[in-house]
Amino acid sequence: MDLNKIELQAIEVIKKTGEFIRGEFEKVTNSDIKVKALNSLVTYVDTTAEQMLVEGLKPLIPNAGFLTEEETVTQSTADYRWIIDPLDGTTNFIHGLPCFAVSVALEFKGEMILGVVYDVPHNKCYHAIKDGKAYCDETVINVNPNNLLSESLIATGFPYYDYDRTPQYLQVLETLIKSTRGVRRFGSAAMDLAWVACGKFDVFYEYSLSPWDVAAGAFIVQQAGGQVFDFKGGNNWLMGQEIIAGNSAIAKEVLDVCGEAFTN
Repeated sequence: MDLNKIELQAIEVIKKTGEFIRGEFEKVTNSDIKVKALNSLVTYVDTTAEQMLVEGLKPLIPNAGFLTEEETVTQSTADYRWIIDPLDGTTNFIHGLPCFAVSVALEFKGEMILGVVYDVPHNKCYHAIKDGKAYCDETVINVNPNNLLSESLIATGFPYYDYDRTPQYLQVLETLIKSTRGVRRFGSAAMDLAWVACGKFDVFYEYSLSPWDVAAGAFIVQQAGGQVFDFKGGNNWLMGQEIIAGNSAIAKEVLDVCGEAFTN
């Protein structure tokens, strides 16, 4: 398989979908919003975008499976599987906040081999393939080489439906706001991870995330020279619903903080 060719073709499909999403920005009304679960919202933009992605990606790898947020296609496993979030940051999109993205990853036998995060409002494409470099459009990107927690900027996501571990989360947050330059919450895990990959943030951490939220962005972080793990320092970040991603030095410090709070 020519992975470079697949990447270019996938980016074309993703950007076309992004054009549709951009065209619908600030057009959604309250009557267009459906509630899937507590604070989990969906609109016709999410479902239409997902359908566009599925139909565009299907011909690239015949018989590939799909894992998608809105389940507009039968969820299936195969040697190759696309993992899709058609609109990461739906709540931002609904409220007119320009921070949302299309997130598409491709895995082969459980290993990530391609990731694309398309920053729709700003028309920037973060992407990488296995054994390659990470890029923002045509520019090579790398994680921030900073190794001082006191000089780091951290990204996170606040709990919005799973409140069982809120005390532990707040313990981590308190520690980090006191020992870093700041903690930011933008409402799109895909964009947070893309910004880690290009060095804007040193680390991103969050819990209660789904595979489609993190698959592409975390892979791009890895290809940009970063590390990704769960709160125990293991590799169960895709399905384990908790993730720390960033440059090696700061990620390990955040891991220590999370480990103390969440595993004790």
